[in-house]
Amino acid sequence: MYKLFTDGGARGNPGPAAIGAFIFDNEDNLAAFDGKYLGEATNNEAEYNALILGLTLANKEGIKEIDCFLDSELVVKQLNGQYLVKQEHLQKLKAEVQDLVFLFEKIAIHHVPREQNKHADRMVNVILDSIQ
Repeated sequence: MYKLFTDGGARGNPGPAAIGAFIFDNEDNLAAFDGKYLGEATNNEAEYNALILGLTLANKEGIKEIDCFLDSELVVKQLNGQYLVKQEHLQKLKAEVQDLVFLFEKIAIHHVPREQNKHADRMVNVILDSIQ
């Protein structure tokens, strides 16, 4: 089972935003990673886009079973159906995630504290630092 760690962040809300995704194999070896600058976005938009980036990367790598870890409790609860998504732009991003979920045989989305998401969090900050 592969592990996907994603993070998105904006400096200001909205503000300059970036995303990062890291995939590790079952022995915690780095299998793939990606990140990018989004431009102006909210934190929640960045979090959804980070997961979209990570799931797209995992699919491209041929991964079929994956555990996803995000440090956004709100986004995790929205994706797991515990919270409603009220904003239309976030509903579209959620729908995009749900379309990607169907590409996997086994997938779960979990909340983790920021300290357990250090690689993706660091990538977001490096990207944002580089554009300022």
